[in-house]
Amino acid sequence: MNLAEEALAPGHAPEAGGRVAFHTKRGPVTNAVFQALVGRISAGLAARGIRPGDRVLLRMGNSVEFAASFLAVIRLGATPALQNSQFGSRELAHIINLTRPALVLSGEDQWRSDAVDLFAGVPRVLVTRAGLHDADGAPVAAEPPPPPHEARPDDPAFIVFTSGTTGQPKGIVHAHRWLSALGDANRRRIPPRPDDVALATGEWSFVSALGHNVLFPLRNGIAASILEERPTPERILATIARDGVTLLYSVATLYRRILGTAGIERKYDLSRLRGANSTGEPLEASVRAEWEARFGCPLWEHYGVSEIQMVLGVGPERPAREGAVGVSWGARPAILGEDDEPLPAGSVGTLAFDASYPGLFLGYLGDEARTKAAKRNGWYVTTDLARMDEDGYVYILGRADDCFKSKGVLIAPREIEEALLGLGTIEEACVFPIPDAEIGHRIGAAIVPRAGTGAAELDAEAIAKALAGRIARFKCPHVVVVMEALPKNVNGKTQRSEIARMALAGNARERRPQLEAIVARPTP
Repeated sequence: MNLAEEALAPGHAPEAGGRVAFHTKRGPVTNAVFQALVGRISAGLAARGIRPGDRVLLRMGNSVEFAASFLAVIRLGATPALQNSQFGSRELAHIINLTRPALVLSGEDQWRSDAVDLFAGVPRVLVTRAGLHDADGAPVAAEPPPPPHEARPDDPAFIVFTSGTTGQPKGIVHAHRWLSALGDANRRRIPPRPDDVALATGEWSFVSALGHNVLFPLRNGIAASILEERPTPERILATIARDGVTLLYSVATLYRRILGTAGIERKYDLSRLRGANSTGEPLEASVRAEWEARFGCPLWEHYGVSEIQMVLGVGPERPAREGAVGVSWGARPAILGEDDEPLPAGSVGTLAFDASYPGLFLGYLGDEARTKAAKRNGWYVTTDLARMDEDGYVYILGRADDCFKSKGVLIAPREIEEALLGLGTIEEACVFPIPDAEIGHRIGAAIVPRAGTGAAELDAEAIAKALAGRIARFKCPHVVVVMEALPKNVNGKTQRSEIARMALAGNARERRPQLEAIVARPTP
């Protein structure tokens, strides 16, 4: 098998050549044009000496060139390594050292801005719609592309990197079998329609967006829309309107930002949008309800990890259940106790998945010890605390290292954050611990108010009163930090530890001059 050929197969059909593969800001790209570009890049790579087993580093933003380069490398039996375009020299040097690439493929968006000195000794080639070009601008001469490499299901196919939130980015190696497992799982969750157009707002260096915006649409024979700039509410909705997007994939933060602009849904033609999907961080029930009321289409949540991709979720044929992220669509889940044995329904423990699932990663690049720690006793063990009900719905309580105790009670930040967002006056929220000698930890909350929210509504005591009946009094924040925006990592996830550091240092920025940066209520 070959992952690239599996993705490209529907576009090989004679009747598919004229259908759109990708919508871009420069206009549509048909399957025939895209297939030809994959062939040109594949031929150019072969001419540059790329062979099965080589690693090729991709430095590109979301683009047709990115998609074609990724598949061309895999087609030859080489392994593309993807990393976020926002990584700095420190992360990039680490990735180059870890992957030891035979070649670096750069898009025009990265060609001149790259720290070229980091690539000393590694050839760098520019990718355009016309094919490959050397550093001097000359096109890479090539013969017709060689036939696709015949890989085994367990052979490495591609490498993605984590965001490096807790240290240097980890390389996650996925196999050729990944696309069959995850493509089928995503197809079951949201059955595709012939006229679908899919859009993911994340960068394709992350496996979630790569699957939903590139590989699954190609494999399903539907079109994909490309957001080539950084996502903002206006750019996302304008792209939906431009390309007639029917399926949107984004993160809860961006849905909150979209909803934070009054009447924005009336400024664009969103009539073809039949469903939106949220992942990457918890989706609060209040956000889902407001989205569905204002945009008139369902908002489905799903949960994934970079070591697999989508593993839990809801969809048009599996309704949401309050507080749950969803059910399994392929990887069998379990809640494990301290002895790594499954716990009964309703128990709180560590979320894990059956390690025999074919969509599971092969391992962490160059880190056998970390791989063995994550894949043990027949399970892939996550870092999330969760519980599962008798119907198989999983409730994520948060990362084990995010939870903390206050007055001897385990505090799950997700519960409090959802309650805060349910007030309707807060656009973003992040709960964090503040060390306290008397009660263990006080509860801190960093919030971004919605436009038009007054200072009186953001006082910690006022928030505690507003939360009455939603959560227990002892879970109400003792300290509220008002910010213009919550700091995010390169894949858009809130940086809880950075927020805590800023709050404890007293460096939180005010949203408006009349608001205090930190407002506290007495410790009960």
